[in-house]
Amino acid sequence: MDYIRDFTMYAAVFGMFSFIWFGWAQERPRASWRKYLGIASGLALLVCFVGVYLSINNWSKPSALNDNTSLTVYLVTFYTEFIVAGVGAFLFLRRNKKEYVAPWISFIVGVHFIGLVSVFDDPGLYVLAALLAAVSIAALVIAPRLNVAASAITGIGAGTVLLIYAVIGLIR
Repeated sequence: MDYIRDFTMYAAVFGMFSFIWFGWAQERPRASWRKYLGIASGLALLVCFVGVYLSINNWSKPSALNDNTSLTVYLVTFYTEFIVAGVGAFLFLRRNKKEYVAPWISFIVGVHFIGLVSVFDDPGLYVLAALLAAVSIAALVIAPRLNVAASAITGIGAGTVLLIYAVIGLIR
């Protein structure tokens, strides 16, 4: 992938979702973690804003999404992810298993990046997919041992991974 606009959008989008995941991590973390979650949220939002600024300034540059086939694959992948994640979350909530919602969402978000590898011609998205899936599984194991919400562990893990990818987008 040699599209500066796509890299700047990585920074904007991954930065925004990193901010959101760090926010979700606030559900029931250890009290001593809150300050660091706030700092991480602020950093993620700052990276997002830099990405938005650079995206706007590079909007006329080529993008992988300028290709109609790539755009179609992207949209189908996104909407499929959104529906599957939403249905799964709804079913977990109906069965009073809310602790599984954040890991489920993270897992589905991870899996959706597999479908985007060909869109952006970026094999690094395979690593992102694997890391988000690993965060999901780890959260279910670690959270009960630490007596925190699974969303706290999922949010910290997913937020960190996405922040790293947002910064990589700026560097690239």
